[in-house]
Amino acid sequence: MIKSKTQVIVNPASDQGRTRRRWREIKEALKNYIREFHYEFTEGPLQAIDLTREAIKSGTELVIGVGGDGTLNEIANGFFESRRLINPKTELAIVPSGTGCDFTRSLSLPTSLKQALQVLPQAVSRPVDIGRVTYRNQEGKEEERFFINVADFGVGGEVVHEVNRKRLERKASSYFRTLVATMIRYRQKRIKIKVEDRELPEDEYLIGAVANGRIFGKGMKIAPLAQVDDGLLDLVLIKGMKFFEFLYNSWKIFTGAHLRHPKTSLWRGRRLEAVPAEGEKVILELDGEEVGYLPAVFEIIPRQILVKAKLSLQGRPTSSG
Repeated sequence: MIKSKTQVIVNPASDQGRTRRRWREIKEALKNYIREFHYEFTEGPLQAIDLTREAIKSGTELVIGVGGDGTLNEIANGFFESRRLINPKTELAIVPSGTGCDFTRSLSLPTSLKQALQVLPQAVSRPVDIGRVTYRNQEGKEEERFFINVADFGVGGEVVHEVNRKRLERKASSYFRTLVATMIRYRQKRIKIKVEDRELPEDEYLIGAVANGRIFGKGMKIAPLAQVDDGLLDLVLIKGMKFFEFLYNSWKIFTGAHLRHPKTSLWRGRRLEAVPAEGEKVILELDGEEVGYLPAVFEIIPRQILVKAKLSLQGRPTSSG
């Protein structure tokens, strides 16, 4: 039985509104594992940031997020104020109830709601890294935000834009269909990349994924070697491909085999930069949410947030999938 002062933050709109409909079931299940908790529903975008900050400042020891990766991103941002952790001892737990729950896989947590609730009491807190990115928002102004799973630019940003614009159900088939449809009209973007102090030649890139976790896009193993506590970002770059070349190789992203493709490269670093060529407009998404555009600077902040994870016997998360 968890005895910490607990705040549950629920995104009722997550999973196409299913979270709202099954909240009573979730609440009753939480009562089996948590002695006492308060809960609050979000009513709009970014509200989970403020709710989290208020909860931590009021002495909350455990914040439980009920939703998907977008909800988790907002809650993780709420752990910080003016770039600093509000309380380094506050823990974060995840009850996956969203259309995209990819970060839980990097913690070896179940993605099904029922199983996740069952393992919650046995989960152990461990410090995980968090990414920080400075970019241009929709109005062209410089903005800063944290991400906990994957930041992505290139065709991935276009796919998220289309999924959100069409309000598609966020399941693997929706992402894949949108990816294929986007590729038909997508024009490769010329981008200059810098990893630490090493400048890569300006080139055409189809995908640029800056990863803390291993998986995005509802199951795509974009960075299969990434670790959430190694103090490094995994940058996966896929150079431009023609449509049928991409179609022939697209399945590899779901297995992680794309890393062996000659047009794919993997870089690791604590600080990365991505600058578009003049005239290029490149969408940036963080944890499945479109936020703005390149240029962007990505940094890793090592072992910042205590997150409830399922541990292997060796004390590290087991690999899933």
